[in-house]
Amino acid sequence: MHRLPLAVRLLLLLFALGSVPAFAAPLSAQWEFRMLPGDAQGAAHPGLQQWRMARVPGSVHTDLLAHGLIRDPYVGAPEAELQWIGLAAWEYRARFDVDAATLAKAHAELRFDGLDTYAEVRLNGKPLLRADNAHRTWRARVEGRLRPRGNELQIVFRSPIRTLLPGVQAMPHKIAGNYPSPYGDEPKDAMVGNFARKPAYHFGWDWGPRYVTAGVWRAVDLQAWDTHRLTDLAVRTDALDTQQARLAVLLQVEQGSAAGSARVDVEVRDPDGRVVATVQRPVLLQPGQNSVEIPVELADPRRWWPVGQGAQDRYTVRAQLGAGGDPTLQREQRIGLRTVELRRENDEKGGQGFAFVINGVEIFAKGANVIPFDAFPARVDVARLRQVLTAARDANMNMLRNWGGGYYENDAFFDIADELGLLVWQDFMFGGGMQPGYDPAFRASVVAEARDNVRRLRHHPSIVLWCGNNEEETAWKDWGHGRDLKAADPAFAARVWQGYVDLFGNDLRLVVGDEGLGVPYWSSSPSNDLDHKANDSTRGDKHYWQVWGNPALPVQAYLHETPRFMSEYGLQAWPSLATVDQIATRAEQRIDSPVIRAHQKFMAGEGNSRLLQYIERGYGTPKDFADFVYLSQVMQADGIALAALHHRASRPYTMGSLYWQLNDVWPGASWSSVDYFGRWKALHFAARRFFAPVTLAALRDEGSTRVRLINDGAAVDARWRLRVMDVDGKVLRRRDAAVTLNAAGVTPVGDFGDAELLAGADPTRTVAVFELLQDGKVSARQVVGFVEAKDQALPRQALRTTLEIEGDHYRLRLHSKAYVRAAWIDFGALDVQVEDNLLDLLPGETRDIAVRGPVDLAALRAALQVKTLNDR
Repeated sequence: MHRLPLAVRLLLLLFALGSVPAFAAPLSAQWEFRMLPGDAQGAAHPGLQQWRMARVPGSVHTDLLAHGLIRDPYVGAPEAELQWIGLAAWEYRARFDVDAATLAKAHAELRFDGLDTYAEVRLNGKPLLRADNAHRTWRARVEGRLRPRGNELQIVFRSPIRTLLPGVQAMPHKIAGNYPSPYGDEPKDAMVGNFARKPAYHFGWDWGPRYVTAGVWRAVDLQAWDTHRLTDLAVRTDALDTQQARLAVLLQVEQGSAAGSARVDVEVRDPDGRVVATVQRPVLLQPGQNSVEIPVELADPRRWWPVGQGAQDRYTVRAQLGAGGDPTLQREQRIGLRTVELRRENDEKGGQGFAFVINGVEIFAKGANVIPFDAFPARVDVARLRQVLTAARDANMNMLRNWGGGYYENDAFFDIADELGLLVWQDFMFGGGMQPGYDPAFRASVVAEARDNVRRLRHHPSIVLWCGNNEEETAWKDWGHGRDLKAADPAFAARVWQGYVDLFGNDLRLVVGDEGLGVPYWSSSPSNDLDHKANDSTRGDKHYWQVWGNPALPVQAYLHETPRFMSEYGLQAWPSLATVDQIATRAEQRIDSPVIRAHQKFMAGEGNSRLLQYIERGYGTPKDFADFVYLSQVMQADGIALAALHHRASRPYTMGSLYWQLNDVWPGASWSSVDYFGRWKALHFAARRFFAPVTLAALRDEGSTRVRLINDGAAVDARWRLRVMDVDGKVLRRRDAAVTLNAAGVTPVGDFGDAELLAGADPTRTVAVFELLQDGKVSARQVVGFVEAKDQALPRQALRTTLEIEGDHYRLRLHSKAYVRAAWIDFGALDVQVEDNLLDLLPGETRDIAVRGPVDLAALRAALQVKTLNDR
């Protein structure tokens, strides 16, 4: 896992990865920025009214950082001192030339893929457009307004806080927001974030900082054409099985002022690049927008499957309008042939299932939630996306949920998901609280935003659900948002709720129905799609936060909650010390230091007290900060494994387990399993085991251990084995038997009471080892203790290590003299990859771990540390 130093990563202002059609040319321009002259922030920050070089795509924060005008937003605790940036107005300008061929075209358009957010755009001194939605694509016709030399594009970005605050403050009763600012840049009782069509997390969240950005955050393109242009290509699957695919190629053609005719050529290439279908058809085009539908049939189609179910085959569909090589008359898409269904069948108990069905096969969804990869999205490059999504695939995940408080990801994200076979649950960008859906202008802007993004992304086979929002319905119904507003102003509360129903129950559903090519729509997460109860374990999807959140139940409570589909649950942990070292000095690395508190956003900086609560319950009091980090990761991994295995063992009643969260927006404490720099926490290594296609769940609760064998694929013959042993290796009793694992299901082994297993042995010195064996080898193992880890009598100095060169890698050999619990291999800041980690070793066991990286043996040996619960 290659990791750039933080300072380097924060200074790399990389081009955004927006979807750019083949005919669109990114605007070749020199960009500059400044604080708008006369802005109220100018007196406190003199000198910022002069023009300086800017990078586009980018943001004002990254431009200020590149010029050394602010300190690193992620290192130390600078957040409070940088809030003025979100209160100021900023101006960007671009100077560019236009070639003669472009000027000679009859039509020309500038397209802005991302303006953040309240923007006034002028071209050559004259108004061009006004924007108020960072998630939309904005277009403006510019024929007759361009000149060969010295064009100037000016964009003024107004502060979203200052723009919206007067109207919010004037409301007699406010609708609920998300996280109030602790910095005084807006009043805590008048939050503007829910009124802005801007990434909600920019206003702060419980895992990331508050940086209210502005700028041109995605590409600006210039396109010119003559009579007509091909503006969109989509492929609808009308029928699909192993023998035939019936497709409809859907084209959008923009025709000039006079009617005309043209020929459309469609070509389909299979995954190997061979032409398997061609169609030619004349079309009559009327002035304005024209929809063209062309049927195509394929024999013996190769379907796209989620990882673990089959290949990720994709076809290429190309359309051309007329002859010649004019790029404005050509479109190409890479597609996957698959069918998708959200199956919700009623059961005999009055409940209702919730299962994704791909190509007719029910899929148990294994994965995590995805948040934005950076506070400043324009600098997220393809390498970082690939690193994290590959880590998800490597941990045996098959689904990711793109959470609704960020932004719609670039096509590169979905291209990689398509390639890796990762299903994507895609939220619309609503992160929580309540929206002003009662405002027709707001709703119209959201509909335009939704149509833009569904059309941009709909060709990706990985997308299998569009979801209206995150947690808004449950907040209204369950958290008191609706109750409180009804008590204050019943009439206004009724308007707010009706606006919610109009927006999420009707508007977005219609957009997905019209544009989504058959992908299902779900109005909120969690929800029953506007049924009476919002967060229900018997119907719909579930967010479960009574563990970790309120009332902070112990992790064993996960075993008492059996949902239809668990779309959120989680436990926090700090990232490794190598990551913490990049944001805090060793002297600052104390649980209660200002810098550490600044990077702990849960409970407004008090979240380490919750983390300690969970650590101390199971593992004891940390002896120092390094121990606190280690124990936080062990606790997180153990707890999420318990929940995920319970969900999988509850199949088919439960058909999904997505923990919160996969990735990080910055370096700090969070629920992630992969940190900001791509380093795997203990949880991610554990996820590779508990999400394995074939595994074992041994779930101990209230004095009994329930053992189930889990299999995602075809039926398989195996053996299961039980050994009860003391921590020094003496086997007290054993049992094993042959078993055939059910196909795509769960095979019960039995329930084992503590008294039966222990038979009078000391519970502090005894463990039960449950194993699954395939072809004579252990393929899955769980070691069950009878007391909390802090109370186990674990022998000290039970692990011996050696590190040697072996072929093209290093071999770390671990040998245990006694039972070793939670061995964590750590090479500090060295850039190496460890094959496996967070290991329990049985007495007398030897494990060889491959270590790879551009480091010599002496440096590896010097850096190596192996922490265990035995030696605390």
